Amino acid sequence: MARNEQLIRQHKILQLLEYNRFGRTIDELRAELVNDLGLTRLHGRTVRRDLEALQAAGFAIQTDNVERGKVYKLGRTSKGVHEIGISATELISLSIGRELLYPLMGTQYWRGIETFWNKVKDVIPDGVFEHYDRYRKTLYVFGSPSKSYEHHEGMLKTINRAILDHRILEITYAPIGKPPSTRRIEPYGLAVYQSSIYVVAAAPEVTEPSQRLRNWKLDRFRHVVALDEYFKPDPEIDLSDRLGRSIGIFSGESPTLVKIRLGQRAAAWVGEDPWHPEQQIEAGDDGYSILTVPTSHPREVLPKVLSLGTEAEVIEPAEFRDAVAEAVQQMAAKYFSA
Repeated sequence: MARNEQLIRQHKILQLLEYNRFGRTIDELRAELVNDLGLTRLHGRTVRRDLEALQAAGFAIQTDNVERGKVYKLGRTSKGVHEIGISATELISLSIGRELLYPLMGTQYWRGIETFWNKVKDVIPDGVFEHYDRYRKTLYVFGSPSKSYEHHEGMLKTINRAILDHRILEITYAPIGKPPSTRRIEPYGLAVYQSSIYVVAAAPEVTEPSQRLRNWKLDRFRHVVALDEYFKPDPEIDLSDRLGRSIGIFSGESPTLVKIRLGQRAAAWVGEDPWHPEQQIEAGDDGYSILTVPTSHPREVLPKVLSLGTEAEVIEPAEFRDAVAEAVQQMAAKYFSA
């Protein structure tokens, strides 16, 4: 058993009791734990011991005898612990964040978002909500891709458990343009980039340390199983630092600084909507500017440069310039082949 398995199980029990105000029997909790955590087996005595441990820790878990048997539920004292005050401005900010996370709809993350949102609406005064509702109608959120990971909920549960337990995953992965293959990965975390979810995981067969950690797009997972095999996480890996080094989802130990020549309009656009927090734009005497931005792969630069049309030209390094030139040549051949 992994060291933190009991903690994960007890945290899930609290969630289940919180979602069900009429309580749950031992058997009902056991069945939901097995389903949500992807367990192969779980005894009712283990669930009972977890409940007793939570009660001993101070959680107000009460029991009641009903028609279907003895049920466990959170007492009223637990309800008041999380009460918060919220202003109309804070409510607007929260609702905007909720709309930006629509791609998570149907997953366990979205249920948590909706549960919290409904709790907030239940506790705020009518006047505050009316004020929020009036001002919220002046602001609209657009541009989020119309995709959802609802059908990946089971996979996400398995992946989450493997991340927490440091278990190796066996996946069937289908990259675009290639046949599906079975791989073994060591998952470190999840990343959301432009409304897509990626599993940040190491490929055990890769021996080069700087190349082991990769980002696997969840859309391309066809099957996933958490094996009864464990890995030792690399303490040197900092996901927040690693994922923030480049302008896109590709990651690496040492991103490349790419220089791009921008026209006046393009420089203004990139200044308004930066590609990266560490980008630099230096204006030249000829009316053009040089953008310097870190990136890990030519495929990250290509769509951004092409979107600027003739207003942008990759200067260096040669690998990135050649990648854009090749794409432009192939596009021109298609348009002028007639």
